[in-house]
Amino acid sequence: MDASVLIAYLNPVDAHHQAATRILLTGTPGEMLVHTITMAEVLVGGVRIGHGAAMRDDLHAAGIAVAPHDDGESLRLAELRATSGLKLPDCCVLDIALRHRASLATFDNFLAAEARKRGVHIDDNCGHLT
Repeated sequence: MDASVLIAYLNPVDAHHQAATRILLTGTPGEMLVHTITMAEVLVGGVRIGHGAAMRDDLHAAGIAVAPHDDGESLRLAELRATSGLKLPDCCVLDIALRHRASLATFDNFLAAEARKRGVHIDDNCGHLT
């Protein structure tokens, strides 16, 4: 899951809030995975206003889990960065989807396109054209 989805979920005035809420409501708790970097990106706003831990706890309560790391991660991320044109945080998101054979939830069109090239299904609630 991309930071764009979690940020939209946490912000009721975000243009994608309703879609993000549908994604989380239809997901399986504990199987909606994010990379550590993605979680950190999302929590920055909460930390700035003194609510980082509460925001993290809310995301965990909504069923979001941080994916475990493995020894091959750094090489996979470097390969994705070198071959995709994605920024490293987006490579982290894509690596989680590839490694766990999971669908990807994102509102980022470029990330969605790169994921599709690699056979990753994009969550239907994201509104991307196939």
